[in-house]
Amino acid sequence: MPSNPPALMGTDTLGKPIPRDTSFTLHGTYLKERKYRPYIRIAEVKTPVVSHLDQEYDRIGDRPLFLDVFCPDGDTSKRYPGVLLVHGGGWQSGDKSQMHTIGKELAANGYVAVAVEYRLSPEAKYPEAVFDLKSAIRWMRANADKILLDTKYIASLGTSAGGQLASLLGVTNGNADFEGQGRVNAEQLSDVQAVVNIDGTLAFRHPESSEGTAASNWLDGSYDQNPTNWESAAPLNHASRNSVPIIFLNSSIPRFHAGRDDMIKKLDRYGIYWEIREFPDTPHPFWFFHPWYQPMMDYTLDFLDLTFRQMFE
Repeated sequence: MPSNPPALMGTDTLGKPIPRDTSFTLHGTYLKERKYRPYIRIAEVKTPVVSHLDQEYDRIGDRPLFLDVFCPDGDTSKRYPGVLLVHGGGWQSGDKSQMHTIGKELAANGYVAVAVEYRLSPEAKYPEAVFDLKSAIRWMRANADKILLDTKYIASLGTSAGGQLASLLGVTNGNADFEGQGRVNAEQLSDVQAVVNIDGTLAFRHPESSEGTAASNWLDGSYDQNPTNWESAAPLNHASRNSVPIIFLNSSIPRFHAGRDDMIKKLDRYGIYWEIREFPDTPHPFWFFHPWYQPMMDYTLDFLDLTFRQMFE
């Protein structure tokens, strides 16, 4: 997870500054983790796929928001299930390029993968990131023909903070409080049909939680200052009979599983399918690296194939 360095600045279309925090990078994470596990290697995918990079999916004032699309390289008459990819970085850092390897792997296996930029805590507080992600899903459906998407099948997949956000998408289908106002493609649904949670917390205020400064920065205050946001942002608190199937892909670090067992109890109550795959002796950002990357992707693909096949048979 990132520390709290000074934010760096980008600019919007009018040259106005946009706060950026570049503390969480793949290269920096690799250098850090190989000190403890010198055998790790950064995962790469070389299978040919079709890419549509930096597609504008929404605009907040003069601030454009972009996403990257990876499609199967093959029959353009077919339509494929989709996966929205949400990067991690403590809700304050990271970027969509960190999901490209996963996106290419999914595309090589018959999925339309969309790595999305969303506004982070230096720029916007909760729940704006959720509004951005739901807008990206609506863009996917509005552009289904262009990106070869079968709109009945969309999953959200996220890593770390992105896992929390992906899970929140899966428990708020149809909840108007999470849609945002005045966003584009409002006629489209923002629902997802499955969730892949890769080491993302399910609860911010919980006996298993240890969220601190990064969460406070995003949730616009500490728990004592803003309990409403801390409770609202927790996927655990929204689990219901309308929740979607989920797989938890976890490192061996317990704090990133916070709320998972209580979430499972709720899912069991409503008969909603779930899986857990936990990797022993793993760092938190294991999704970037071999030897864990490929089994993680195998579990992901098996779960998505099974879930979508059962859902619409």
